[in-house]
Amino acid sequence: MRRRSPTGRAGPRWPLADGAAALVVIAAFWLPSLFTAGSWPRATLGTTLAVLTAGCMMLRHRFPAVATAAAGAATVAAGLLGVCEDPMLATAWCLYALARSRSLRIRNSAVALVCLFALLLAVTGVDSGAPDQPGSRAVLAAAALTAAWLLGTAVGREMQSAREAERARVQLDVAREVHDVVGHALGVISAQASVVRSLPDADERELRGTLGDIETHARDALHEIQALVRGLRNPAPVQGRPGPSGRVPSIAELAPIIDDARAAGLTVDAHLDVVPDAGDGTRLVVFRIVQEALNNVIRHAPGARCSVRVSQADEEIQVWVRDHGSSVPGVGTGSGLGLQGMRERAALAGGTVSWRRPPGGGFEVSARLPVAGHR
Repeated sequence: MRRRSPTGRAGPRWPLADGAAALVVIAAFWLPSLFTAGSWPRATLGTTLAVLTAGCMMLRHRFPAVATAAAGAATVAAGLLGVCEDPMLATAWCLYALARSRSLRIRNSAVALVCLFALLLAVTGVDSGAPDQPGSRAVLAAAALTAAWLLGTAVGREMQSAREAERARVQLDVAREVHDVVGHALGVISAQASVVRSLPDADERELRGTLGDIETHARDALHEIQALVRGLRNPAPVQGRPGPSGRVPSIAELAPIIDDARAAGLTVDAHLDVVPDAGDGTRLVVFRIVQEALNNVIRHAPGARCSVRVSQADEEIQVWVRDHGSSVPGVGTGSGLGLQGMRERAALAGGTVSWRRPPGGGFEVSARLPVAGHR
């Protein structure tokens, strides 16, 4: 099938294919009749119509409706002049592009009727003797036009479905990024403000320090959102960019996230192994899982003691985050979008995420990810 660019325009290989098809049609169905036209006026007019038909085949993707109508009219006119024996193959070539470009406007009932017509045509046919007789050419023309129309409609709908699926995938990626970035920043800001507000004797220095931290978190979140928007505005593929924002944080960058959690009132015991061979997709997933898990602890078990482990065993990275907070379910009070985002991210990298409420209370999140993610 024809390859298309992300903008939906014709790929670079199609001009060659259209030119080859035009050459074959003109050579097989036009030139023999032109050589035996018998008079210069007929030969000249036939040559003009042949050039017009070839041009329509070359421009079918740019002007599908005009190309189809012009190719059909030129073929019929040349047939009446006796300088063409084309069973509407050039018109069918153009009709394919027209049907594909307008596939969404075609009703299913029309497709069913055309399928029924094609079936009747295949079953009954026209017994007209030699293949160069008018009846036989009419059957071939009807078959070619029907096949081109049905195939173009099917391919157009398939391509539209693929575009919609890609659009949905990008929207889901953006939703995860916004949830993780903004959710973490707002969660830390809210927790820090709550901690300072709970201190009855907080002095100006502590208040200014907290306000400075809040400003830093807000600015960092704004920068990441801006990077996300730039990535959406410039969708050109960048090697090593697993997320919409194009940012691939390292596992070492988890240290500031853990410091933020401590500043928000958590007691965090962290053990982070360096994983130099981790792929970009895996590094981003590890970062987001730990970030979201700590954010959940900040929201649902403020002031709790928490343990974070990131380690590698053979070709697998293991992530483990557990809080020892209250026994109140940590997920039931929220939307659960964070946990769902963790699972989706891990699946994209070829890994898994699970969570549970341990018997001793609190909440536990664990993940297993391949060192080289699939994403």
